[in-house]
This record gives sequence, structure tokens and C-alpha cells, in this order.
Amino acid sequence: MEKVTESRREALERTVLRPLVHTGKGYRLLVGFLLLVVLWGAYAYSTQIQNGLIVTGMRDRISWGFYIVLFVFFIGISHAGTLISAILRVVKAQWRTPVTRMAEFITVVALSVGGLMPMIDLGRPDRIPNLFLFGRWQSPILWDLFSITTYLTGSVIYLYLPLIPDLALCRDRLGSEAAGWKKAFYRAASLGWQGTDRQKKYLNIALKCMMVLIIPVAVSVHTVVSWIFAMTLREPWNSTVFGAYFVAGAIFSGIAAIIIVMAILRRAFHLEAHISNRHFINLGYMLGAFSLIMLYFNATEYLVTGYKMAGEAPVHFLQLFFREYAPFFWFYIIGGMVIPGLIILVPQTRTFAGVLVASGLVLIGMWLERFIIVVAGLRVPLMPYEPASYFPSWVEWSVMAGAFAMFCLVIAIFAKLVPVIAVWEVAEQYEEHKAKEVELTPEQVTWPRWGRAAGPASEQGPTAGGTT
Repeated sequence: MEKVTESRREALERTVLRPLVHTGKGYRLLVGFLLLVVLWGAYAYSTQIQNGLIVTGMRDRISWGFYIVLFVFFIGISHAGTLISAILRVVKAQWRTPVTRMAEFITVVALSVGGLMPMIDLGRPDRIPNLFLFGRWQSPILWDLFSITTYLTGSVIYLYLPLIPDLALCRDRLGSEAAGWKKAFYRAASLGWQGTDRQKKYLNIALKCMMVLIIPVAVSVHTVVSWIFAMTLREPWNSTVFGAYFVAGAIFSGIAAIIIVMAILRRAFHLEAHISNRHFINLGYMLGAFSLIMLYFNATEYLVTGYKMAGEAPVHFLQLFFREYAPFFWFYIIGGMVIPGLIILVPQTRTFAGVLVASGLVLIGMWLERFIIVVAGLRVPLMPYEPASYFPSWVEWSVMAGAFAMFCLVIAIFAKLVPVIAVWEVAEQYEEHKAKEVELTPEQVTWPRWGRAAGPASEQGPTAGGTT
């Protein structure tokens, strides 16, 4: 048994560490392509800086567009990592160990990219310090600034803490295979980790504290993001359930993002032996549960508002259900929630491929949901004039492409710098399974006071079997 377990651990380390020192041609081409897209997005943004927001499709009536849609979308995806990882750690889900590292990657990267979008939306970067110097404490925008900063700081810490033992593993195992700057990075970032009992004790304490603290912080972030809309005098945003609705939507899209990223990294780094289809099925169950939650929130929102039909609600309902935004709205409802839920519900489609398709539909649907909230909400007129129209310019399309490319590029670079699976946690899980599988000798059996009799365990019948 010892030999089998050791071989599993060695295979895990070899599989996870190999991508850190061996780079294929496909990876270089991918990074080069993503870098070109990011540079094109940067060029489009430079055009906006030179000429102003006039180069975008945003105007006085519809003053928010793709940038704020991307902001809400990426902040939502960021809940994939820290929040879901923390919840799985708190409930001690055994299948979580190969998943948590990738989920925590997504959090930090999505927060970093999403946080750039409001700055781009300002039009002029020199206005950014005004948020700190002259920001009003009564404004949800300022609340959002501090909540995202707090969440990003906590997420970086929560990602880094369980990385320390694996950074020490890279320091000790990669040796001459790693580049000089990488070896220096591993030495500095591992903080002298030697795996002593004292170090493990304090690491576990720090992780427990962070996973309890990060859950309310993550919930508060998307709640505050929703308040930016709900506390604005707009009929489509006049909702008291936006906080819970946004948090549920964030977790919903976050789970889908985890599944997509996991599938890509599993294929790219040949991690099939450690990330099985069962991990995707388990995440699929979570995806299916949140599809029902999202359907409930949407039914509550539109049923209550539609029953009263007060103010500008008829205009908003017409554009969603029958007119300009009907294709987007019905794809969001049917393609983004109903179909993914049915895929997870039916055993024949609840497979790796089925879960992957459901996740793709969810991500598209949730992006459209953010677009509907932002653009369709602003399109409803506040006074008796014709509704405005919005169509993004090439600058906005380019910045959006650059944002998604940056998200993928940072994950790709990160995956070549640190292990994408928490090796020490998976190895500990192997050890736990080994301990449970070891057959105990009669002397090792823990006998209850009333159950032990003379003779070997084989002669005790069901009493001995029931007490091992």
C-alpha cells in the first residue's frame, strides 16, 4: 500500500510541476495571440484618451455601455474562486482539493481586470484620484471602491497562503530545470517553508481565519455593486432584491467560469488523472441549483413589477419581452437558465460534455443579463421623449476583446509560474485515503468495553467488523 500511495504522489508532482519548466510551441502561440489582442485593446483605449468618450457609442441618455457591463460581469466571475473555495473548505468537501487553486486564480485575475473597467469608463484617467480626494461617503460608488479593494486584498492573501507549501516544493524539486529568476522567486515566496508541524499548524489557523472572513466580504462586494443600480432613480433598477439577486448571479456565472477554465487547464496540462469527470459533475450540481435560484429571482422580480405596471414599467417590459431586447432577454432566460438547468437535471446529459455546454450557455446568458440591466435600464426615458439607442463602437469592442484576452493571458502566465493544483492538499487527501484503506491487525482494532472477547478478530463475527 505504501508503494502505491507514493507512486500516486510522485505522479501528481511530476504532472503538476512539468508545465512550469517545459513550454510547448502551442503555448507560445497562444500567449503571442493574446498579447496582440491586449495591445489592440490598449491602442483603442489610447484613441479614447486622445479624442474623448465621443469615440464610443455612449451618450447623455445611455451613459453606461460595454465598460460597466464588463465591470459587473468580471466582478461576478470573481466570486467563482474565493467564495466557492471558502464555502467548500468550510463544509470540508473532500472533492474540492484539485479545484480550489484554479478557483482562487480566477478570483484575483477577474477582480483585477474588472476593476479596470470603471477607470476606462471615466474617460480621462486623471479623474481617478478624485474618487479618493473628493469622493462622497454617501455615494455607493465610493462604497464599491473600498469593498472591491478589500476583497482583492483578501483574495490575494487567500490565494497566497495555500501556495506557500507548493512554492517550497517548486524550490526543492525543480532545481536546475527552472530559470534563475524563477528559482529566486520560489526561494523568496516560499518564506523558508520546511513543512514542520509548527508551520503547518499556523498555516491551518491562517487559512481557517481567512476562509471565514472572506465569505462576508465577497457577499458584500456584489451587494454593493448592485446598490449602484438599485439606489439610482431608474424604474428598471427600482428593486430591493438586487443585492441577493446579484450575489446569486455572481456565484452562478462564477461556477460556470470555474468549469470552463478547469476543462481548458486539464486538457492543456494533462491533469485527467487528478481532475476527473466527477469534479465537473459535482460543480454541475451546484450550477443546476443556482439555475433554479436565478429563475426564482427573475420570476419574483418580473412578476411583482409586471403586476403593478407602475411608472415606466410598461416601456421596459415591452422592450424586453417583445421589442428591441427581446432576443437577448429570451436567450438569457431560456438559454442561460432553463436549458442549463435541464442539462444538469437529466442524467443522460449530466456528463462532462453536458456540463461544459451548460457552463458556456450560462456565461453567455449572464453577460447578456448584465447588458440588459445596464443598457436596457438606461434606455427607459425619464421624461416623455423617444427612447435612445446604443450600439458600441469599434473602440468598445476592442477594449472588451482586450479585457477578455488579458483575463486569459494572466491565467496562462500564472499557470506556468505556480502549480495549478494544490499539491500538498491533494497529497494529504491521498494519505487520508491510504489510512482508511489499511487493514488493521487484531491488536490495532479499537474494541468497545462491552464487545471484546478472547480470540482473533475473525472469530468475533459482526462485533469486530462493526468496531474497526
